[in-house]
Amino acid sequence: MVPFERVSIIGVGLLGGSLAKVMRKIGLAKSIVGYGRNKANLAEAKRLNIIDDAAPNIKLAAKDADLIVLCSPVGTIGQLIMEMAPHIKPGCLVTDVGSTKEALALEMEKLIPDGIFFVGAHPIAGSDKSGFLASSETLYEGAHCIVTPTDKTEPSALKRVIELWETIGMQVSEMSIKEHDFIFGAVSHLPHILIFALMNTIGSLKSESHDKIASFSGTGLKDINRLAGSEPIIWRDICTSNKDSILYFLDLFQETLSHLRLGIEQENGALLTQQFKIANQHRLKLISKT
Repeated sequence: MVPFERVSIIGVGLLGGSLAKVMRKIGLAKSIVGYGRNKANLAEAKRLNIIDDAAPNIKLAAKDADLIVLCSPVGTIGQLIMEMAPHIKPGCLVTDVGSTKEALALEMEKLIPDGIFFVGAHPIAGSDKSGFLASSETLYEGAHCIVTPTDKTEPSALKRVIELWETIGMQVSEMSIKEHDFIFGAVSHLPHILIFALMNTIGSLKSESHDKIASFSGTGLKDINRLAGSEPIIWRDICTSNKDSILYFLDLFQETLSHLRLGIEQENGALLTQQFKIANQHRLKLISKT
């Protein structure tokens, strides 16, 4: 892939920092500028050579960029684009790393000026840690990335975005914005919400003799609670921007949970055994494909 002259990364955290590192390593960007709310973090990212320059404002972050990658929470992107739009040069390619796509794509199509090309992307890579200090040049290696073109997407821009993510080592798939939000509402957003709710349910429970009963948990709870360490602001925006899909899956989950509750209430061992066996089978299918 032909290197970009100037890449602007909006939000130099785990994902943005990792992207900067791998692009620098493979020579995919001649110059990388970063922008974010925390100026001290940006200065440190520059000192560590993760970025070449820290833009003092969003206008200068956009100026002269050939590629802009939006790595900030999806709820902030609309305002950022409104401020950036007059300063983005024609022909610039804009993409993102957000976990929801439909609301963002529709907003971007209204805000992006003619001659500037947006293609939504969702790299399936992350960690329970956040911030550029947790970033890694290998974060994206071998992971999947979903790109979400719409009817208004410029074919040449789509090709370049696919090439970008493939060049840094990702396996790229295409799907519509609606299908993306439906699928990830089920396989990502629902599990996170359930784990948040689980930890809030048991985290402050007390017994007669112990103030924090969660401290007695074994490896089972510790294995699944990693998701509860995810960044709250990011997940706030995911919930509001993919509300319909998430509510749909929460209703389905509630039906399943109510079915299990009835089995427990009635001491229906056959029903419980059947449901647990079905869950075992679903898990085996899942891990056999990972």
